[in-house]
Amino acid sequence: METASSAIIQPFPGQDAETWITAYREEILASKDAATIATYTRILTKFADYLAHRPGNHEQFHPQAITRTSVEFFLATLPSPSYKKQAKAALSGFCLWLQEDKHLLDRNPTRGVNVPAQALLTPRELSEDQRYVIRDLIDREADLRGKAVFALGYWAGCRVSDVSWLLLDQVHTTGKAGWMTVGHKGGKERTIDLVNEARRPLHEYLEQGERKTSVYVFTSQREKKRLGTGELDGWRWSEDGIHQWWQQLKTLARAAEYEVIGDLTFHDLRHDFGHRARAAGWSLEEVAYYLGHITASETPAIATTIRYTQVSREAVKRKLKDIQG
Repeated sequence: METASSAIIQPFPGQDAETWITAYREEILASKDAATIATYTRILTKFADYLAHRPGNHEQFHPQAITRTSVEFFLATLPSPSYKKQAKAALSGFCLWLQEDKHLLDRNPTRGVNVPAQALLTPRELSEDQRYVIRDLIDREADLRGKAVFALGYWAGCRVSDVSWLLLDQVHTTGKAGWMTVGHKGGKERTIDLVNEARRPLHEYLEQGERKTSVYVFTSQREKKRLGTGELDGWRWSEDGIHQWWQQLKTLARAAEYEVIGDLTFHDLRHDFGHRARAAGWSLEEVAYYLGHITASETPAIATTIRYTQVSREAVKRKLKDIQG
């Protein structure tokens, strides 16, 4: 007599997730820029791992197991509306390929999946205490590489991707001047001059810091890794590596200091730079250029930069006393 356990259908081993994703990357994504390919690959790998570990999938990835429910539940695990939107785009293209080219899906399961719009929030502005604590922590605990990375975030408003993908031949520093070309995200390159507070740590790191022989400015201290999409050698300090360093740095803060900076992200440094630039009298166009808020037609994306001028309740409250009767 057949028991319930013996009646369970075991999955037939098929191609693993990496094989499917690699094929999709080579057949479809190859025409996109390197940053998009890398981002979509990470998302698809993350989704495949998520799906493989759902009940009934026996820790295996099966394209036919992709359903609208699995997509919706996966998107619910992601931290922000912008990331959810990006992930849906990556999954939509992948599923369309599985449907039309591989005939493994009857329909695209991402169709009809809604991603809530992201609220237009004012970029975070650090308090004086937060600025003091994080800068003091960098002075005390960071090595030359860490000091240079922090300086590019805090004093030049660089994204993590700007820092991670920065090429040695795109940086020009001397004892008195410095500029560099950044803009890995979306391929929107811009050449920016550096204030002394950004130039000096970067110059010292390049002159005295411990670096691997690499085309990249910031190199990993781990073993050389296999080349990823768009990489020129295996020594690039990855975005994940920089985020991990940032988290580890904050754990070195004293208990009272951690209360002040515990929730700060590296990207908050970029936002705070934008606020300080506006406070220093920069126009919206100038902030847009320096931060890389540029449209496809290479004009300043003012709709993005104008967030640095959004009015807060506190700002209005401070000015109430100025109203004349």
